[in-house]
Amino acid sequence: MKTIKGPAIFLAQFMGDAAPFNSFPSICKWASSLGFVGVQIPTWDGRCIDLQKAAESKTYCDDFKGIAKENGLEVTELSTHLQGQLVAVHPAYDAMFDGFAPAEVRNNPKARTDWAVQQLKWAAKASANMGVKAHVTFSGALMWHTMYPWPQRPAGLVETGFKELANRWLPILNAFDEVGVDVCYEIHPGEDLHDGVTFERFWEATGKHKRVNMLYDPSHYVLQQLDYLANIDIYHEFIKMFHVKDAEFNPTGRSGVYGGYQDWVNRPGRFRSLGDGQVDFKAIFSKLTAYDYDGWAVLEWECCLKHPEDGAKEGAKFIKDHIIRVTEKAFDDFAGSGSDEAFNRKVLGI
Repeated sequence: MKTIKGPAIFLAQFMGDAAPFNSFPSICKWASSLGFVGVQIPTWDGRCIDLQKAAESKTYCDDFKGIAKENGLEVTELSTHLQGQLVAVHPAYDAMFDGFAPAEVRNNPKARTDWAVQQLKWAAKASANMGVKAHVTFSGALMWHTMYPWPQRPAGLVETGFKELANRWLPILNAFDEVGVDVCYEIHPGEDLHDGVTFERFWEATGKHKRVNMLYDPSHYVLQQLDYLANIDIYHEFIKMFHVKDAEFNPTGRSGVYGGYQDWVNRPGRFRSLGDGQVDFKAIFSKLTAYDYDGWAVLEWECCLKHPEDGAKEGAKFIKDHIIRVTEKAFDDFAGSGSDEAFNRKVLGI
């Protein structure tokens, strides 16, 4: 067994225009002061990283990692959540997702998709230059508007959708394969990969591409009422990344899983800071440890009530307290009597 690494923090929700959140050196100092030992990098945020430079220059990446190391931190992974979303966008969402792209490709879906694909290919090279073995992204969605089967989905729609999604991702997956980095899709509502069944369908559509893997985030499963512990039993071989994020689901007589178009505070399902929700993290850390998960435990802070800085401070300790330092010996070794083949045969009566 292996000890999970951490605590680490995903910087996406903390980057901002005010110090210490407005530059990589200053946010590293802040994260270190809270007890984090790793940082996950949002590659779309220019205040944090220049993705193209990271793809083209090993020296840039060495200097980048050096800034983290000066603060007692490691770069855990790079993220392209926003760019991955733009690999596949249904026209109904064009206007809302255009904001994820630079101005020069907005109102031009083909140019926006080409930009996103290039971003992912740079992310593959940048990940290799950073010396990390996994990368996190979103799959994008061509079928999300048909998630609920009304009106009835026409025969073959889902198969065509996953075939097209796989065709868009295969060149990207091959780029990651060339540099030996896994692609971990965050299983997330709003994406075509939003549960185990859709993950499997995509994996099958890619020809079971060996770089198709999964980021495990139990908060998204709580909101879907999916069994997040059984999910580990089923998909542990694919789980190469882990977001530690809490959530709660409190249905009422007026609203349930779909939330009634309410804001986050009033939805039955909502994200919470670590320890404030319903996720059984003791069981999760136990299962992942038993299955030899050797990646990072990364705080992703999203809470509709608590201040982010308080959530980060509490989260570092929460993760540290849940990481299980694995044992190097069996608890009953003291009772061992030693054996050899002859002794074993004698015990068996043969």
